[in-house]
Amino acid sequence: MKDQGQCVGLYIHIPFCRRRCLYCDFTSFSGHRRWWQRYLQVLLQEIRELSPLRPCTLYVGGGTPTVWPAAYLEELIKAARAAGLGEGAEATVEANPGTVGPRKLALLRQSGYNRLSLGVQSTKDENLRLLGRLHTAQQAHCALAQARAAGFANINIDIIYGLPGQSLAAFREDLERALEWEPEHLSAYCLSLEPGTPLAEMVRKGLLPEPDPDLAADMYCLAEELLASAGYEHYELSNWARPGFACRHNLLYWRCEPYVGLGVSAYSFIDGKRFARTADLASYVRLPVAQRIAFSESIDGALAMFEAAMLGLRLVQGLSREAFAARFGVDPVALYAEAFSWAAGEGLLEVDESRVRFTQKGRLLSNEVFARMLPDRAG
Repeated sequence: MKDQGQCVGLYIHIPFCRRRCLYCDFTSFSGHRRWWQRYLQVLLQEIRELSPLRPCTLYVGGGTPTVWPAAYLEELIKAARAAGLGEGAEATVEANPGTVGPRKLALLRQSGYNRLSLGVQSTKDENLRLLGRLHTAQQAHCALAQARAAGFANINIDIIYGLPGQSLAAFREDLERALEWEPEHLSAYCLSLEPGTPLAEMVRKGLLPEPDPDLAADMYCLAEELLASAGYEHYELSNWARPGFACRHNLLYWRCEPYVGLGVSAYSFIDGKRFARTADLASYVRLPVAQRIAFSESIDGALAMFEAAMLGLRLVQGLSREAFAARFGVDPVALYAEAFSWAAGEGLLEVDESRVRFTQKGRLLSNEVFARMLPDRAG
């Protein structure tokens, strides 16, 4: 299954949090401190067993990785280095304001992490309370300043928009303040009310207003305008970066390149196979490696072509017709002739000799295009 020395993106999931946010449906656990040391040892064992795969990027996400001591996170990057992660490779760690300070940030930077993804979500305290975040806007700004002082020169911040009751003017203020903090990278995500989450239940019960999708679309267009004027390149549907600061690890996903996910519920994609580890924490730390896999499927044929086309279209530069044809032996414009013709007619796609890309309207309605491209429709 593995090629000698095959380069992969390495994702490590730390599922622990101080408290779950009201909108979160990721695999995460508040408390559970008794599991920390055992979980770390399992992760280190799995990193040692990566060979002959070799990490080319590292992304430590969660959960909240920085609820852990810096020494635990240092052990992870040391193990990744021993597995082949290069000194100049992108190494990201996610952090939440309130779980980091000058000393922890300095230790993380010194240990080799060179990219910090800070879970800001909003620069307004009322939004942070609505989302169930534990930090304040001031704590977020302070954490970013401390990260700069610690030597981080590549910082991402996340912003969530489309909140219940949020106005366009309020979102403009939120985003403009975030831009004043001058991150190298910004991810803007529309709030998704996932079934069973406390925030979704509050909306369902009428305790909060239903988010307005048309207003959320206006917020997205405003984000495109403000970020472009601030010098950020829009390179993926939800991601913007200053030149040279696009996330290398996430680009592996969008380019359908191989990656390995370690930790509960983490997904991997190697040699046309996708598999996921169990989401059960006790099973993950107690079972042998082979029994930690909870799901597996082959990504080939029509499904492989659909995923490559869909992920390629998520990139603002669009899907390369030449690269797609070289991989699959068919021009995507011919393969998805009906869907692409409809989308172009609706003003959602631009098609030229080299690429297929979304228009601004298409970026807002991308899921409608993807639905028409699904394998059962594409044949």
